[in-house]
Amino acid sequence: MREKIEDFHTKLAFRVKGRMKMKKINVHEAVGSVICHDITQIIPGKVKDAAFKKGHIVREEDIPVLLSLGKEHLYVWEKKEGMLHENEAAERLKNLSAGKGLCFSETKEGKINFIAEADGLLKVHKKLLLELNSMGEIILSTLHNNMPVKKGQKVAGTKIIPLVIEEEKIKKAEEIINKKIIEVLPYRSKKIAIVTTGSEVYSGRIKDAFGPVIKRKVEEFNCQVIGQVIVPDDLEVIKKAIKEWISKGAEMIICTGGMSVDPDDLTPTAIKSIGGELVSYGAPILPGSMFLLAYEKELPILGLPGCVMYNERTVFDLVLPRLLAGEKLTNYDIASYGHGGLCMECDQCRFPNCSFGKGV
Repeated sequence: MREKIEDFHTKLAFRVKGRMKMKKINVHEAVGSVICHDITQIIPGKVKDAAFKKGHIVREEDIPVLLSLGKEHLYVWEKKEGMLHENEAAERLKNLSAGKGLCFSETKEGKINFIAEADGLLKVHKKLLLELNSMGEIILSTLHNNMPVKKGQKVAGTKIIPLVIEEEKIKKAEEIINKKIIEVLPYRSKKIAIVTTGSEVYSGRIKDAFGPVIKRKVEEFNCQVIGQVIVPDDLEVIKKAIKEWISKGAEMIICTGGMSVDPDDLTPTAIKSIGGELVSYGAPILPGSMFLLAYEKELPILGLPGCVMYNERTVFDLVLPRLLAGEKLTNYDIASYGHGGLCMECDQCRFPNCSFGKGV
């Protein structure tokens, strides 16, 4: 039996490739040492599990427990100069990669979970993430970039693969990664105004269906709809309505109706002609291709297509969280949605836990 145990420890030592030396010490002298194998606790009919896992760093309070398990001596790893224990390395990796809006799980077995501190937008620097994961023996795994996340949600996890790792590898990562890889941007509550165009709605022939949908969606982000005005298909009237909401302190204006290419659909022309910056008219997103985004200075003006009224998820659900997180979107941002911008329109919607909008 003793030969088998010694053979086990020999093989275990070989697997760490000489990075640490194994030694046998008295349990009373083990505080701060790294256990090199699992130590099992057995309580008949109740528990049979590892009380201490390989890689655990012995603490003062562990000594009585180890003695109760019959462990008067331990096999531990003796760290070499220039080597880091997995937990220490994981902490440095966390400090290197984690930005604002995150809190963390305890460090355990070389692993740390990153958790959103508040509702917000997850931002992932994909290029740096790839560089880090290409280095070997260290990993950082995340949810998708630009994904809306909730407070307390796990958004990433880091792991050191071996029990010990060369400190030089961590130092190299610290040299290469020159900015934070992951952060959660909190949403900013905004005052939102709605301008609805269409003679059929203005005249009362049909009831507006945009307003309730927009109100419900923006209130999910603690935004306030300060008002809605319904105007006819008249270019000057539409322009005047937009300008009046700007003067009244609206921080975002959402225009609905009149967004097609029909000659009497004037909303895009009205938005463009007030003198702001047109970012995009049209988006590679389905549903939502007839989307318009413009800015009057820093104030976003959106033109929403008819699909927002009746589709569960559309371009609006992709763009709104980013605007509320303080991003000023560009034409490139909108064009990037072509990869992943097709909603599968599932019978049971799982957004944002699906592929819609996840290619950016």
